Amino acid sequence: MTETALTTVEIEPKLTARSSVIWMHGLGADARDFEPIVPELKLPEPSAIRFVFPNAPIRPVTVNGGMRMRAWYDVLSMDLPRQEDPEGVYASERAIFELIEREKKRGIPAERIVLAGFSQGGALALHTGLRYPERLAGILALSCYLPLASKLNGERRPANRQTPVFMAHGDYDAVIPMRYGKQSAEALENLGYRVEWQEYGMGHEVCWEEIRDIAAWLGRVLAVAQARG
Repeated sequence: MTETALTTVEIEPKLTARSSVIWMHGLGADARDFEPIVPELKLPEPSAIRFVFPNAPIRPVTVNGGMRMRAWYDVLSMDLPRQEDPEGVYASERAIFELIEREKKRGIPAERIVLAGFSQGGALALHTGLRYPERLAGILALSCYLPLASKLNGERRPANRQTPVFMAHGDYDAVIPMRYGKQSAEALENLGYRVEWQEYGMGHEVCWEEIRDIAAWLGRVLAVAQARG
């Protein structure tokens, strides 16, 4: 296995992996945060999906008084679209690119890789997936928003303009209000992306109905990707 800048927790399928899901955690969490979701997805064994959960770097986070925690980038203000940390976002983008390259070296082509994430991890999945130079299977972005949105049109790559995007948000999210997610989804649709948007009666979390819909979406996009391959 090749080394990357990020440590990971991984769940291997019983069969030889044919696809991979790289799933980024939220601010202050770690690689094990979404590990328990894998059995809840109840994906069929023949799907043979490897789940890769990376740890974000530990860094000071401004909105939390400079406390050091795992974060994909600094959060300067909860006024999310206006005050951002481009340097941190791009550094994490490069680290996720490395993880994609590692999966390719392990025999999983880019077109069978899904980038997924929750909250800040979902924001990074959107940012990185739309800038990756090869076609990906899909982008799963939960309870998040599109960072550095004003730069996307000049930085997006043609390979992922038709890649399916699943975005979901809680109606009562007090951490990242749903309007941020919805505005991001609309901005992507205006650029021609295929966005499946879902809303759930919940806060900044994941619910059973959402897990069911994630499983169905993953099954569809990875089946299409495996058929292409």
